[in-house]
Amino acid sequence: MFALKSLTNYLFGSTSKENIVELPAGKLFLVRPHSIKGYSELLFRDSAAYIRRTGQDFQYQLVIQRAYEEGEAELLEGEGGPEAVADGHSDKDEKTFLLDEELHFRVHLKEDGQAVLAWRDLSGDEGDLFEFACEPPTKPESATSFGLVAAQCQYERKYRKGHQQATEEDLEQFAFEDEPPVPEASPLSTPSGRSPALSPSPQTVRSLNEVRNVSEIDMARLTKSTATPQKQIEQTPTKAPTARKAPESREILVNEKAELHLFDFQSGTFILQDAEVHATVTEVGNWKYWLQITGSKQQWLGQEVVPDINPVFNFEYLSFIFNHYTEDGSAYSWLLKFKDRETEERFQEGLMQALWEHLNETKWQKAVKDADRDYVLDAFNDLVIEDTTRDDQREAEAAEDDEEEDEFEDAHEGQRKEDLDEDEDEDEVDLGRDADGSVNSQLAVGAKVDRSFVVRGDKIGVFRHTPDNHLEFSTSINKIATPKGKVFAPGKIMLHASDRNMVLQNPNDKNNLYRMDLEYGKITEEWKVHDDIPVNIFAPEKKFAQTTDEQTFLGLSSNALYRIDPRLAGDKLVDSELKQYASKNDFSAAATTDKGYIVVGSNKGDIRMFDRLGINAKTALPALGDPIIGVDVSADGRWILATTRTYILLIDALQKEGKNEGKLGFEKAFAKDSKPQPRRLALTPNHVAQFQHETKQPLSFTPARFNTGEGNKETTIITATGPFVVTWSLEKVLQGKRDPYKIKRYTEEIKADNFRFGSDKNIVVALPNEVDMVARRALQRPTRESIMAPPATPRRTKGRGSYLGRNEIVNSPY
Repeated sequence: MFALKSLTNYLFGSTSKENIVELPAGKLFLVRPHSIKGYSELLFRDSAAYIRRTGQDFQYQLVIQRAYEEGEAELLEGEGGPEAVADGHSDKDEKTFLLDEELHFRVHLKEDGQAVLAWRDLSGDEGDLFEFACEPPTKPESATSFGLVAAQCQYERKYRKGHQQATEEDLEQFAFEDEPPVPEASPLSTPSGRSPALSPSPQTVRSLNEVRNVSEIDMARLTKSTATPQKQIEQTPTKAPTARKAPESREILVNEKAELHLFDFQSGTFILQDAEVHATVTEVGNWKYWLQITGSKQQWLGQEVVPDINPVFNFEYLSFIFNHYTEDGSAYSWLLKFKDRETEERFQEGLMQALWEHLNETKWQKAVKDADRDYVLDAFNDLVIEDTTRDDQREAEAAEDDEEEDEFEDAHEGQRKEDLDEDEDEDEVDLGRDADGSVNSQLAVGAKVDRSFVVRGDKIGVFRHTPDNHLEFSTSINKIATPKGKVFAPGKIMLHASDRNMVLQNPNDKNNLYRMDLEYGKITEEWKVHDDIPVNIFAPEKKFAQTTDEQTFLGLSSNALYRIDPRLAGDKLVDSELKQYASKNDFSAAATTDKGYIVVGSNKGDIRMFDRLGINAKTALPALGDPIIGVDVSADGRWILATTRTYILLIDALQKEGKNEGKLGFEKAFAKDSKPQPRRLALTPNHVAQFQHETKQPLSFTPARFNTGEGNKETTIITATGPFVVTWSLEKVLQGKRDPYKIKRYTEEIKADNFRFGSDKNIVVALPNEVDMVARRALQRPTRESIMAPPATPRRTKGRGSYLGRNEIVNSPY
């Protein structure tokens, strides 16, 4: 098959352009040999096929791009057609596939000489294929050459090396000659008998609305789709999983009627499953609760009420969206639509009561006051579902916002070269793998020095931030050990005293801390804090204390806050500034403002605000129930971030009414009936389902942080879950704008992340075996395509290689 190797070597290597090779004319079909949905569907009547570089080493894409017929673009503009007309193309006119051997890409030559490219539809049913049927002037040898280039690309992806090293035998594994014959793609039919890119007629829209194939929330957006909606949804609709049987019920908390819709991964819409179901929440014992949804003909779903359902209520659209998990870990996104607000409010209170009681193991009515109950309920109302009747306008506004943001960044990045491509905006240093299996676990970003410090077992890697926003390996500090020579792997770290020192903790010894002198690269002091009060958490005295020579800092146990002063003789805990609670509050995280105000979160989910140590909190916010794994606060104390495993709370600490108007919750307590309404930052349930559909991992955020820097306003929030970095625009969140977050996908789980100090333009990311500095502008809006996009992979740059192996492990100062 691959006899034209010399020719395709020339094709592959002769150009630096994005497209390597092309076939200029053909039709794109989706063929379903075994499906009841229809045998064949014509997706693009006129199109071209390309193999394209991606900007990532050893990664290539197969691209099928639609071509407009003469005058068709003008017709689309006149009918309000896709925005692609203005741009020349978009994802609506272009289908891309990562060239991986899983596609089983092959070239079939028919008896009449016509060439057909065929590859698997990985998101379809067994046997479903995409077929590109070449048309004149395509010659058979051109198609064969195209197939060879595809094989070379797959070879590079699989073996992570250039195709020039491949033998004929190496490439034969990508011929897939044992596959069944490529089925005939005819008859040539489109979803509606017209060009797939044309918008549906008003009659079609009315028909869709009458039969209610989709939810009303998605109707307006769907009618602007580039294919006829009804048929597009029918391509590969997501099937509802088998419902689990409900356990025996002790008490019914709520039972309401609603419509039931299921999110379809392929079309990106909620599709009506049942026009009337009963949604019932019951108590089943041992602080466990069950959600069961039953129709007149079948049980639709049943699952335990736990935080992972990611509940979102939207009263404007009378809807409730949530995630559902099957026993094999698969995630689905469902929508219940209620007949009126009163029905949804009753359901919301019943469901939230179940979730709160499950988390707190306390009865809702006895423990939660009316004002606090409103605080809990409001936290789950804040995710906006867009007014889809103006969806095109909102899309344009979002694109305009992104463009303005990029222009602003360009104007303030004097170091950036005009001809850098996106991949050059980032620098990823491959650290190799340790023999003992250690991986990166923690990250500290310097404020006074342009360094990032990454903990890896009993070692710390040091990376320099270059002026052009890259990372460069500097040195490593090995065999971290106490002054007595006991080696340990730090459990927590904090930069201290103008970044000259680092405070470390041995996770097996919570009563002592250690000072590492970073100029010498070794621990020089052991600080005994207290015999009876452990140090579970430590935090800076003030927001920017690490930029000063301040010696003291905060310490917390599960039920105490105190100051640590390393200059004291004996125990370092300052007794006069100790606040110890009789009950176990289970403190889990702390942060400080530039004035030294303190915010503390707990594993119970409550949040406390202090203006100083040694006293009771000025403000205590009720627990939602989910453990808080991290907190951060803006320098001025206005905004608080509290991270749980599945969502982030953004809380405005400024009081806007009453006798304390203009004061922060740190300074004066909020009135009982005027608690701040928390904004819940969460991925939309359909994105959660898509994330988990891709990664097979549950959602698990890293502690969220603001960008920080003296004199800089907080503008952006960063966290990560699994292989995804996620950032929120604070401005867009506060304005209630669509898609306030962006993402970037990596190949492996992200262990730690933070902004470069003094800027929100660059992000430092620690992966298990790599450290990366990525430009924030490289993050994308979350779409099915960006969530499924080929993950970012390590790129060899001017930074040195592994700092944890071979000859680069040193104990010398840096």
